[in-house]
Amino acid sequence: MPSDVAPNLSRRDALLLGGSLIAGLATSPPSTFAADASKPGDARKPTFTYCLNTSTIRGQKLGIEKEIDIAAQAGYDGIEPWLRTITEYTNNGGSLKELRKRLDDHGLKVESAIGFANWIVDNEAQREAGFREATHDMEVIAELGGTRIAAPPAGVPRGQSVDLDRAAERYHQLLELGEPLGVTPQVEMWGGNATIGTLSQAIYVAIRSRHPKACFLGDVYHTYKGGSEFASLRLLGPESLQVFHMNDYPAVPPRATIKDKDRIYPGDGIAPMDEILQGFLAVGATPVLSLELFNPDYWKQDALYVAQTGLQKMKACVASATG
Repeated sequence: MPSDVAPNLSRRDALLLGGSLIAGLATSPPSTFAADASKPGDARKPTFTYCLNTSTIRGQKLGIEKEIDIAAQAGYDGIEPWLRTITEYTNNGGSLKELRKRLDDHGLKVESAIGFANWIVDNEAQREAGFREATHDMEVIAELGGTRIAAPPAGVPRGQSVDLDRAAERYHQLLELGEPLGVTPQVEMWGGNATIGTLSQAIYVAIRSRHPKACFLGDVYHTYKGGSEFASLRLLGPESLQVFHMNDYPAVPPRATIKDKDRIYPGDGIAPMDEILQGFLAVGATPVLSLELFNPDYWKQDALYVAQTGLQKMKACVASATG
C-alpha cells in the first residue's frame, strides 16, 4: 500500500481493525469444527460448493445457454457467468426469463458474476457511467437469481492509481446500489494492479468502506501475482470469504512475467492448496470455489471435458486438504 494513502487510518490501525472486524466474524467454534472436519468420515466434514466461472470455457465461444448446459452436465453446483456473454445473448433476442428457467431446470445457482463497470475511477463522468453500468449489471444478475458480483478495479488508466480512501467511499456507494437489488459487489484484487493489487489493499478498501455487506473476492493466481501471502487469508472470516477463484500456477514463468493465460488446473502447479483450503476452514469459512482459468490450451479442448477435469481437480484438492 502506498505510504501516502489513508492519512486517517494507518497500516497498523487497518490491521488492528481488520483483525477485530473481519477475523472476528469467525468465532471460536469454527476453529474446533475445522480441526474435527479433517477427520475422514466425520459427519461434520465441511462441504464446499463448486462453481464454474465461464472464462474457463470462453475460448470455445459457446454462448451463455450452452455454458449453463456444460456447467450442469459437468456436475457443478453453480455458475459464475460474464456479463458480456449475457449481453450478447439479450442483444440477439434472448430473454433473461428464459435464461433463469434454464438455470432453474438444471438446478444451477448464479453464485457470482463478472462485470467490468468503472466504479472506482477518478474521472467523475466515467465513474457515474460506471455506477449506472454496475446497477444494470446487478439488475440482470438479480433477475437470474444471483446475489453477488465481482467489483474489480476496472477502468483505471495504466500507470495510475486511485487513492484507497476514495476507492473505499466508492465501494460503499456500490454496495448501497446493490443492497435493494439483493446483490452484493465483492471487492476483487487484480494481482499487480496499482490500486487493488494486493490482499492488504483489497481488505483495506473493504474495511474502510464501513459497510456491513463488504466482502472480498479472492483468487489463487492474483494472490500469488500480487505478492501477497496466502497465510494472510486467515485474517478473514466466513462473511468476508464468500467466493474464491480457484486455479493454480506453474513455477515457470516466474511471478514477474506470469500472466492470466498461464493459469492451470488446481493441484497441477505449485500453489499451496492445502494451506489455502485449510486456512479457510481454520476461520470457519467454506467459500464457493469457482474455477477461473484463461488457458488457451484448454480453450482448444472439448468444453465439457475441461469443465469436468477442473471440477475433479478442485475436489481432489479439497480431499487432500481435509483428509
